[in-house]
Amino acid sequence: MTDHGDLDQSLLNPTRLSIVSVLAANHWAEFSYVREAVKLSDSALSKQVSALDKLGYVQAEKGYVGKRPRTWLNLTDAGRKALSGHITALQHIAAHAGNPGPSNRPSSEE
Repeated sequence: MTDHGDLDQSLLNPTRLSIVSVLAANHWAEFSYVREAVKLSDSALSKQVSALDKLGYVQAEKGYVGKRPRTWLNLTDAGRKALSGHITALQHIAAHAGNPGPSNRPSSEE
């Protein structure tokens, strides 16, 4: 069929794919915004962000707005490159989904 080498194994996880997709549309996004966008609990998002951070795909910065602590998330250049390659590979696979293959139907003339 096709070489799936450009599929990023880490982004095959739908939750991680959703997170990096949300971050791709933003320069920096507040943790709570991403949490709501991907419909995760704080702990579940934190776990996924940690995994993406270890891969170098996401960076997090902590700070304050007034006296309230905040965390902002950003998709790194490596994360953008991984997402782009992953989407291209998925599009390539999807483009071939409707293509008929050779007929392997046995011939009745034997």
